[in-house]
Amino acid sequence: MPTGAAYLIVVLVWATTPLTIKWSAEAGAPVGSVLLRMLIALLAGLAVVLFLRRERLRLDRRAVASYAAAVPGVFGAMALSYHASMTLPSGLMSVMFGMAPLISGLILQVLPGATKLKRWHWLGCALGVVGLAVVFADSLALGQDQFLALALMLVAVTLFSGSGIAVQRVAAGLGPLEQTLGALALSLPCFFVLWLASGEPLAVPLTTRGLWSVLYLALFGSLLGFICYYLILSRLPAATVALVTLITPILALGLGMALNQEQPSASMLLGALLILVALGAYLFGDRLARLKARREAAGS
Repeated sequence: MPTGAAYLIVVLVWATTPLTIKWSAEAGAPVGSVLLRMLIALLAGLAVVLFLRRERLRLDRRAVASYAAAVPGVFGAMALSYHASMTLPSGLMSVMFGMAPLISGLILQVLPGATKLKRWHWLGCALGVVGLAVVFADSLALGQDQFLALALMLVAVTLFSGSGIAVQRVAAGLGPLEQTLGALALSLPCFFVLWLASGEPLAVPLTTRGLWSVLYLALFGSLLGFICYYLILSRLPAATVALVTLITPILALGLGMALNQEQPSASMLLGALLILVALGAYLFGDRLARLKARREAAGS
């Protein structure tokens, strides 16, 4: 698949995922909904591998390590996100996932061999913290439930960011489909245990809109979306991949207001704007610094 097409698919899928997560869980069974989504995605992916490609998944030690590294980003982040979706607007969920590059940068600072953050990176992180504080303050004013849901989303994004770093560091050389299916296969038992422990009904309750949302999330959100994500992760610089998280919150906020009648408060929008500005400073600081250096070199 061309890299540009994969990048566009990731943007569109990530922009629509928060809203469809809310719709899939609107009947009150978030764990059952995400379990059904992952099961359909795994079965569809295995069908592609077995009947179209006629290949088997790698099961050597390094491949399994890569699959395991992705589990916190699949099981951990998705389980928490589905729970939070019962309370948070979909646009705010997307804004929270937009924090991923900032959190990834901070995690990398404690790992060996990582590039140290420069002053504009720290400025972006500081602005992000301020924006996050504004959003948390607004959520606390709306009630403890939304505050807790926001905290769960912050943990989910941290797990997602750390998992992405771990997959890159394992560097198992897996194809995007292999990586996706391996991650889904190891995550599915975790979702099943959580579903049994949750006390939700064995027959997952779904509205008509919820059923279509589960199918969309399974085939596009979990399968095609993850395949394209791991593909661009293997071909593009991390900063270029991270730009997805700057684009998708804007689209997701618009979709939530247009299709789900979500009306974020003024302070929530202010916090979201600060987070997006923080991402811009973090992601584009290097380019602006290089441009300034070239101009100074040309003028001397």
